[in-house]
Amino acid sequence: MTDTSSTQPAALRIIIVDDDPLVRAGLAMILGSDPGVQIIAQAADGAEAVATVAQDPPDVVLMDIRMPVLDGLAATEEILKLRQPPHIILLTTFDTDDMVLRGLRTGAAGFLLKDTPPAQLLTAIKNVAAGTPALSPQVAKTLIATATSSERSLDDQAKNTARAQITQLTERELQVAQAVERGLSNAEIAAELYLSIPTVKAHVGRIMAKLLVDNRVQLALLVHDAHL
Repeated sequence: MTDTSSTQPAALRIIIVDDDPLVRAGLAMILGSDPGVQIIAQAADGAEAVATVAQDPPDVVLMDIRMPVLDGLAATEEILKLRQPPHIILLTTFDTDDMVLRGLRTGAAGFLLKDTPPAQLLTAIKNVAAGTPALSPQVAKTLIATATSSERSLDDQAKNTARAQITQLTERELQVAQAVERGLSNAEIAAELYLSIPTVKAHVGRIMAKLLVDNRVQLALLVHDAHL
C-alpha cells in the first residue's frame, strides 16, 4: 500500500483576534471542525495580536476591527510591517465602512462579516492563504459605493498616476474594471458583457495583477481616481 501521508498538505495556521471571548470561542469551534485548519493562538486586542504574530507567525489572521488597547486597523498596519507578514482578514459587523476601507488600503487581504456562514468562512480563509482576496460581492458592492460616492481630493500627479496604470489594460479588461468600479458582481459583469463567469473571474485576476491591487475595492478606487 502506498503511503500518502507525505502528500497531505500542511494545515493552515490561524490566529483569531477579537476582544469578545464568545466570538473567539465560536470562531475556534467553526474553524477547528476542518482538519485543514489549525488554530495556533488567540488574542484579545491588537497589541496582543502583534506580539503573538511576531513570536509565532501564522498563515492567516482573523482580525476584529474594534478592540481596546490597539484596534484592528492599527494592528494590521504593524503586522504588515513584519518581514514575512501573514494574510489578514478583517472581521466586521459592517457598521464601520470607512474603517474597513482604511483597512483594505493598508493591505489587508479582505474582510468578512462576523455572521458569515461557516462554509463560506472556511473557503474565504483558504482562498486568502492561496493568494485570493476574501471580499464577497455583496459587501464589495456596498464598499465601492461608499468609496466612490464622493470626489476624493487628488492632485494632478495622483490622477495621472492612476491613468497611467489603467493604460496597461486591454479594451476588454478596461470594460471589466469599469464594471467593477460600478459595483457589479462577476455574474452581473458576465451578463452585461456577454461573457462566462469563469472568464470574468480570469479577467479580474489579470487586472488585479497588472494594477498591483489586492481586492475589488482597491481596483474600484483606482479606476475612480483615473476619472476616465
